[in-house]
Amino acid sequence: MARRYDPERRQRIIDAAIRVVGAQGIAGLSHRSVAAEADVPLGSTTYHFKTLDELMVAALRQANEGFAKVLAARGTLEDTRADLAAELAGLMGEWLAGERTGVELEYELYLAALRRPALRPVAAEWIDSLVEPLSRRTDPVTARALVALLDGICLQVLLTGASYDEGYAREVLTRILRSDAGAGEGERAPAHRDAPRTGSPGRPPSS
Repeated sequence: MARRYDPERRQRIIDAAIRVVGAQGIAGLSHRSVAAEADVPLGSTTYHFKTLDELMVAALRQANEGFAKVLAARGTLEDTRADLAAELAGLMGEWLAGERTGVELEYELYLAALRRPALRPVAAEWIDSLVEPLSRRTDPVTARALVALLDGICLQVLLTGASYDEGYAREVLTRILRSDAGAGEGERAPAHRDAPRTGSPGRPPSS
């Protein structure tokens, strides 16, 4: 009997892989677990994705689209009159205010690149997809600093379960942008003078 044409099967396998990671973590991901979740024969997963790394690359690339879509949807990053720090703080708040499971999943796949070199180019793509639009408002070095800070705050919120503090995020983002502006005028930005002291993750320390 001829095999039934199923053009959506590859996508269903990727979606199933994302659900498996969301429910069981990276450790629970296998061709067999994904085939069961997608309700397809085991041979279908190995046909579309020869290795587990190939499947994880596809899942990470799809998961990465979440934050990029939120970034593109706001559109205000293109407005040079807008407060960039406030826009980024609001953007991160909007992302974290959604389904937290999806955000956690994206970071779990993202951090899996530490152990799986095949994922590193995709993780780099995610960083570059944020640096590129931010560079149009600042410069590439400052844009990468902003992305690193956004990453750090998001990870602190996710790892500790703390509430996201948009005011704090806006303040520290402003400091990076202010330091960059000062450096552009020939001033040397202080390295640690304004670094926050020990406090709750995602929040400014108590005085």
